[in-house]
Amino acid sequence: MALLQISEPGMAPAPHQRRLAVGIDLGTTNSLVAAVRSSVPEVLADEEGRVLLPSAVRYRSNGYPNIGHAALAERANDPANTVVSVKRFMGRALADVQRLYGELPYDFVDADGMVQLRTVAGIKSPVEVSAEILATLRQRAEGSLGDDIVGAVITVPAYFDDAQRQATKDAARLAGLTVLRLLNEPTAAAIAYGLDNGSEGLYAIYDLGGGTFDISILRLSKGVFEVLATGGDTALGGDDFDARLATLALERLQLGELTEQEQAGLLTAAREAKEQLSTQEHTSLSFNAKGKLQTLEIHRLELVKATEDLVKRTLTAARKALRDAGLSVDEIKGTVLVGGATRMPHVRAAVAEFFGKPPLINLDPDQVVALGAAIQANLLAGNRNPGDDWLLLDVIPLSLGVETMGGLVEKIIPRNSTIPVARAQEFTTFKDGQTALAVHVVQGERELVSDCRSLARFELHGIPPMVAGAARIRVTYQVDADGLLSVAAREMISGVEASIMVKPSYGLGDNDISRMLQDSFQSAEQDMKARALREQQVEAKRMVEATTAALVADKALLSADESNRIECLLHEVEQKKESTDHHAIKDAIDALSRGTEEFAARRMDRSVRQALKGKKLDEIT
Repeated sequence: MALLQISEPGMAPAPHQRRLAVGIDLGTTNSLVAAVRSSVPEVLADEEGRVLLPSAVRYRSNGYPNIGHAALAERANDPANTVVSVKRFMGRALADVQRLYGELPYDFVDADGMVQLRTVAGIKSPVEVSAEILATLRQRAEGSLGDDIVGAVITVPAYFDDAQRQATKDAARLAGLTVLRLLNEPTAAAIAYGLDNGSEGLYAIYDLGGGTFDISILRLSKGVFEVLATGGDTALGGDDFDARLATLALERLQLGELTEQEQAGLLTAAREAKEQLSTQEHTSLSFNAKGKLQTLEIHRLELVKATEDLVKRTLTAARKALRDAGLSVDEIKGTVLVGGATRMPHVRAAVAEFFGKPPLINLDPDQVVALGAAIQANLLAGNRNPGDDWLLLDVIPLSLGVETMGGLVEKIIPRNSTIPVARAQEFTTFKDGQTALAVHVVQGERELVSDCRSLARFELHGIPPMVAGAARIRVTYQVDADGLLSVAAREMISGVEASIMVKPSYGLGDNDISRMLQDSFQSAEQDMKARALREQQVEAKRMVEATTAALVADKALLSADESNRIECLLHEVEQKKESTDHHAIKDAIDALSRGTEEFAARRMDRSVRQALKGKKLDEIT
């Protein structure tokens, strides 16, 4: 008789029952893959024992592309076909890339939606390049774990927008990976640090990677990881520190303009010098240019001075995140450093000075994100062990809203709302007999649509014709655990509905999110005045249309004098509705409202009489 494997409630699954899942840190400079083995998360190494995979892909005219270390070794010789820092191009349009990063050694193609790159192996999108890196990590994981993996948790910068997150999911799908969840990088680091140290209290996660900077404020309490606020800069990272060192070298050596190969060699040398200056006071920066080997001695203080403003930008974002969380620096118990760029001593010193205490560095800043992702992946795969009863509460970085009449934004889900989240709000029609409604989904903190970012548009058709204001249209916004948005609109009386998965063609610009937040703080009073004006202009238009329609239908209920007075009041509103003084518009609207009260009462009386005409008392009761 065959025997069944017994698994007692609360016990960990037997080894052969465990579903293999991994955590992947898809980084700008380096990428890693980690898994939980014997209840302990660990980063998986390649055949040569290296855990870091350079995020570099070199395309060749014949054969498969070189990926990782092999690709990076050829960067100086073949910069046009060696794609590095591709994470910065994810979900970006060509104009965004050119504005953000200036001259780059790639032949960009201005395709619809997302920029693409022309290589000797054909035109490649950032999604395809990222997929090559992810596929290499998947193969490494399956080789190390000895079996296929059921899925992966992939980390993204907290400030990645909808398009960048969607591009990351597409790359994973192309690489043969099932995405269990997209997880914000600072949150993944908090999971690894919190569970490893049993920490509780308020913590700041300072994440300075190769291409992006994130700051998140979290509360860790008895297994609950609650993100209170997040901020950052999607166009600031270690690459920018490399570029500053390269510029310094060019100025010191006075070499003039370099070829693409020479420029690539200089950037590689600058990165190596930056890394050496993290442990040494001075180092040599060497690269080939102008037909010979150029060498320059660089002191750490020169790097500090050249990048001082970059470090200040990170602290500005940290200050905003604290303000959003309603906290002071003194309330932060510790700061966890994430990302290889945090190894620079002057970055650590600046963080220590800002938060008033040395940062926490007992976990490797290069590995902590992948470790946290692996812990989350193991849990989502169903491998819950005793004690794995922790809860993750993440947030969205920017408010989500809908355009209303007059180009105003009605916020449906405010920024820093915990995800997953669903919020609904009811709206109505503006005109009599309106049978369709346009829904314009926007993202940002300003009061006017023109100051926010458009995400998507769709239309709800089939609304039964009714008088203005009678229809009840419920608009529902739903943000999933990956931070991706879907929107639905439903007319509550008829039941007709429409919906859309929001997949914008490309993401927010380099500092669009940071700029939106900054603008919202600086322009709050101006925005409120603009909103008040627009609301009164919309109300004036509604009153004019409603009163004009009433006069056309029932002018016979008025005497000539009464009709003239209402038309004068109507003319006054018509004149004032284009005014920039919302108080003047409101006064004109109120005067028209008072002047038409008797007219409205007569119309109501007549409607009631017509409704009762020919009916007996018992038919009414």
